[in-house]
Amino acid sequence: MTQTKTIAAIATPLGRGGVGIIRLSGPKAVQIACQLTGKDSFTPRLASFCRFYDANDNVLDEGLVLYFKAPHSFTGEDVIELQGHGGMILQNQLLARVFELGAHQAQAGEFSYRAFDNDKLDLLQAEAIADAIDATSAAAASSAIRSLTGAFSNKINELLEALIELRLYVEASIDFPDEEDVDFLSDGVIEGKLTAIQDKLNTIMATAQQGQLLRDGVHVVLAGRPNAGKSSLLNSLAGQERAIVTDVAGTTRDTLQETIVLNGLTIHLTDTAGLRDTTDAVERIGIERARSAINQADLLLLVYDLSQQEDPIALASELFGNSESGTPNFDSSKLLLIGNKRDLLEQDVQQHLANIETVTGYDQVNVSCETSAGIEQLIATLCDKVGFHPPENSLIARTRHIDALRRTQQHLNDAHEQLVHYQAGELVAESLRQGQHSLGEITGEFSADDLLGRIFGSFCIGK
Repeated sequence: MTQTKTIAAIATPLGRGGVGIIRLSGPKAVQIACQLTGKDSFTPRLASFCRFYDANDNVLDEGLVLYFKAPHSFTGEDVIELQGHGGMILQNQLLARVFELGAHQAQAGEFSYRAFDNDKLDLLQAEAIADAIDATSAAAASSAIRSLTGAFSNKINELLEALIELRLYVEASIDFPDEEDVDFLSDGVIEGKLTAIQDKLNTIMATAQQGQLLRDGVHVVLAGRPNAGKSSLLNSLAGQERAIVTDVAGTTRDTLQETIVLNGLTIHLTDTAGLRDTTDAVERIGIERARSAINQADLLLLVYDLSQQEDPIALASELFGNSESGTPNFDSSKLLLIGNKRDLLEQDVQQHLANIETVTGYDQVNVSCETSAGIEQLIATLCDKVGFHPPENSLIARTRHIDALRRTQQHLNDAHEQLVHYQAGELVAESLRQGQHSLGEITGEFSADDLLGRIFGSFCIGK
């Protein structure tokens, strides 16, 4: 669909740099470039050295002009790139001149939206652009690039084709029953095809869940009593002295956040104030913030001092739960017990504590932040705890993709139940139609305008 206005934006970060790029897209892009440079025309895909002039023919800057003729451009429209010198003043002056010549300020994600709107890429690929830019690890960046090149879209489209083919078969069988009076609902053909689609969907779901972890990471909170070693553990995992560590109880009075990458998994790590009763007004506010962070955690690491010989389950119940029941009021699947200061214990006691998981029934790792003993085991256990085992060719995924896949799974499960237990052909067809609709939301085949607005509005300006 041809857009009616020409948009422009700075496509490189503002600041001091060797090159700064301004991108234009739309029907007046070439005309504006000609007026800006005094040239009569530009050859597509050939860089032209030019000077850029203001309204009084004063030179604003000089650099290269690149012309990408529609439809062979990123947006599918005429696209011009002005490559001048980097620097806020030069770039803003050049952009202001472009606006004077008739361009409009591009909104966040508007270039990518036009590419989507003109069928240059699907919604999955458009999202992968933003994910590649925002990647916090090499694994996440590689996965985003694979999605950008269409690897994820191909898997979804193959599944859609199989689902559409099955829908056609079911609906044709309903409308034109076999003259030999063979019951198509019980002959095994539809069930076999449906089961094959469900198996492929389950495989894609597993890959997408790993991709979501790659993209979003996990929010991990360190909690425990004062002086248990929470801040020391944050420093050990971060590989640098991020938190102040002293022997004075209550040193950490506020939440401290650090983003780190461990074994390819992005972890948003939050250190918290030690949990205890206190009359100190400032420390009490820090404890309230600590409890708020705990409630929002994907994974809670309860750090306690092994040398104090505390019962970690009783401690968890005291800090997070109901002491009367003797069990923590916190999802055990999100709780990981961290026994710290193992270097202060005798060897036979360390061996006993190594088997504590069989006693408590909770995952536990014993570490020493002083000697780094057990840190590698902690990292491996943390990845296992959140189910992070990405395949070599993983694909980036978002929460909305997971939601759409889950709804598709449910519709296919409904179709299977209607087929096997009730022999209801019309209901099978309807469930397959709903499954196709849910699956099509991922690539943008079925997408509401407000959803597209939210997605592209989260992009940076100039992309």
